[in-house]
Amino acid sequence: MSISMENTGSRVFSGGIWEEKYGYARAVVVGDRVIVSGCTATVNGEVRHVGDAYRQSLTAIEIALEAVMMGGLAREDVVMVRYYVVEQRHFDQAGRAISEVFGAVRPACTGVRVAGLIDPRMLIEIEIEALRA
Repeated sequence: MSISMENTGSRVFSGGIWEEKYGYARAVVVGDRVIVSGCTATVNGEVRHVGDAYRQSLTAIEIALEAVMMGGLAREDVVMVRYYVVEQRHFDQAGRAISEVFGAVRPACTGVRVAGLIDPRMLIEIEIEALRA
């Protein structure tokens, strides 16, 4: 998957359709910390892996981690993962993806069920925070 991100110093932009429309950055760099906005499985304006919460989770994590790297940190620096699912059955699928990606990193994690996301084809949204140790 090709995601084009731009680092402007304290902000990282992915060019995602909602960043400009709603006025936010993909990530904000504050000192030794990178805070990544919620990421979905949307690439080049298209929702990927419709109906598959596990694969959407992997895609969202990949986008979020690219923003962390653009902010100067790495997967091993991730200290918090928050994920939002639209159906109860998606918790295990998202959790499996988080476990596979982060393995021994073992960040803090919170999962929340929500009524829905901006596009009904989106099943999961993931935000992460990283901190240089």
